[in-house]
Amino acid sequence: MNRRQLLPLIGLVALVVTSGCAGFFGSQPISNEQLDEEPPAPYVWDNEVNAHITITENARFQAVYRLDDERMELFRRDGFGGRNAIPVSAVRYRYPNGTVITGTELVARGGSINRSRERVSVVLPDDAPSDGGGRLAFTSSSTPKRFSLPTFVNGSYAVVLPPNRRVEVFPFGTVNPRGYEVETDGDRRIIRWDGVEADSVSVQFYLQRDLLIFGGAAAGLTVVGIAGALYYKRRIDELRERREELGLDVETEDDEFRDDPPPGMG
Repeated sequence: MNRRQLLPLIGLVALVVTSGCAGFFGSQPISNEQLDEEPPAPYVWDNEVNAHITITENARFQAVYRLDDERMELFRRDGFGGRNAIPVSAVRYRYPNGTVITGTELVARGGSINRSRERVSVVLPDDAPSDGGGRLAFTSSSTPKRFSLPTFVNGSYAVVLPPNRRVEVFPFGTVNPRGYEVETDGDRRIIRWDGVEADSVSVQFYLQRDLLIFGGAAAGLTVVGIAGALYYKRRIDELRERREELGLDVETEDDEFRDDPPPGMG
């Protein structure tokens, strides 16, 4: 390969290095509009758990974490043991005295919120208490009828399901890890853990009507199966009767086919 052929390749490498390959090798700040976006509903600041997660009906969730460190990394694990950054918006930080600031104010006070391919890294503002006590809140996307996220903080957890969702009937509803309790708050279910030591928390839930739909489908299949079995039984009986009419099922009386013992042995 001559020098002229190498020039485009060198230019491409230089472009990748200087741009950070759009965040593949480096990290980039999240836009101010995304950071300061209004959350779908007010964050539940006043709670007694270390992690409070509210799942909304549009496959999103709002999380509030009590921090005991000056930074936090937000990600999901893929099926190959790696990590992928989760999309975050409507970022808020609440000081122990109750003051709430937006994501851009957090950055203006010496903190940072940067996104790379593998994680979203949040560093608290300079005036945040070093011994923790503050709370970080954000909004992100989930999967319809299923929530799963690593346990970014240890301790007590609460996951609030969307209205009229349930987890009681397996396999439509599953909750991990074990050791949880389910509370009822109006038309909502709240799943609580006193202490989570697992690597992740996952909840699969369903609508009440899902069970009715499945039950109706199962009943319909049962009726079709019974009708099919009766039909085939009737056809077999008709074929047997026709064979008998044609004499195909008459037993032969020839000596060589009799079951009687040989002469002198009877």
